[in-house]
Amino acid sequence: MSKRIVILGGGESGTGAAVLAHARGYEVFVSDLSTIQPKYKALLDARHIEWEENRHTEKKILQTDEIIRSPGIPDKAPIMQTVMTQNIPVISEIEFAGRYTRSRKICITGSNGKTTTAMLTFHILKQAGLDVGLAGNVGSSFALQVAESPHDYYVIELSSFQLDNMYDFKADIAVLLNITPDHLDRYHYDIQEYTNAKFRILRNQTGQDAFIFRDGDPIIAREIERHPPKAALYPFESDCRPELKGYVKDGALVVDTENSLFSMKQSELALSGTHNLYNAMAAAITAKILKISNEDIFRSLGDFGGVEHRMEKVACIRGVSYINDSKATNVNSCWYALQSVPTKIVLILGGTDKGNDYSEIEPLVREKVRALVFMGLDNTKLHAFFDDKTAQIADACSMDEAVRQASGFAQDGDTVLLSPCCASFDLFRNYEDRGRQFKDCVKRLNETGR
Repeated sequence: MSKRIVILGGGESGTGAAVLAHARGYEVFVSDLSTIQPKYKALLDARHIEWEENRHTEKKILQTDEIIRSPGIPDKAPIMQTVMTQNIPVISEIEFAGRYTRSRKICITGSNGKTTTAMLTFHILKQAGLDVGLAGNVGSSFALQVAESPHDYYVIELSSFQLDNMYDFKADIAVLLNITPDHLDRYHYDIQEYTNAKFRILRNQTGQDAFIFRDGDPIIAREIERHPPKAALYPFESDCRPELKGYVKDGALVVDTENSLFSMKQSELALSGTHNLYNAMAAAITAKILKISNEDIFRSLGDFGGVEHRMEKVACIRGVSYINDSKATNVNSCWYALQSVPTKIVLILGGTDKGNDYSEIEPLVREKVRALVFMGLDNTKLHAFFDDKTAQIADACSMDEAVRQASGFAQDGDTVLLSPCCASFDLFRNYEDRGRQFKDCVKRLNETGR
């Protein structure tokens, strides 16, 4: 008798897991409390996989050997509360797919920068001729690739939500960029719980594996001291010290590993800003561990096109620049955005608060921000913190209104920056929807002048 597996969530992650489970002989049932997109229904129907949408049928869900949970479903969801009372094993799609591949896995996490670093690392490996897939929070489902288009290498961007339900999975190369408060609403507003989730990326690593991390991050440093990793350590930072594997010297990014020395002037990097310097260091160290040539690394770091919704230059209209940083869903990410813009700023922020502490960006707001536009259904917390920090503040209930308000505040030479600090779910489907609406509104502004 075949084992039965239930998958909660019928999106990219859940559908991919269903396809892999079906290919491995499981009896599969997919359940989604929302509507499943047509492209995912087609994938399931083509393989005769049973699914339901707009409901969770408990009788079908609880009769299972194991549950794969999509990362967006929290423990507090009613169906998860019920599942936990039944002691049914719950895993992630990444954990499940890891059982069926022996390919090398480069896993990347952090509060900020993980998408850029994952895509940059993938770009380097792909340009160097490696057979590599991009998966996790970006790219196609890891499980779907393992099932139908396997690769020798996988670059996997991992959120804390995905790491929560990983147990036997092992990263051959683990990259931890930084840890700052984020998603605390999911972790009982406890930064240690969130930190523990991030450090699960080291789970099961041995001395044959690699751990790449930012040396100057205080939370990472504290946890390494408490729980020394078993893997070989590859620290990086923006200064220059003998123990660092990635550092800056005389205006150049330097990577110094057992596989030789790599150096590249910062001015030659395709991506600018301190945060992208760290991302480039992590990607370059990964490449050197994999013995990719300096020529391939240099070329890829110089021609990488960047990530949509991350400091994406949209337009310059009547002397005002517009930048889409919709992916800045936490305060630290907004700090990097503010720090990297050299002009006066009109900042659009707001959305679904995740337990944010805005004091981190207060000095930059006071120094660089000409005006604030709060965009959300409830801006009470934003007003309570920022009302005495700048003279010009407006509220907006839509992206169109926010862009028009920001345009009205901006002066010649300013930058209008969408860097929300918050999740998008009060007014938008996701951060991509928010960013694309911003770009559309800026385009209309350019066409109509208002």
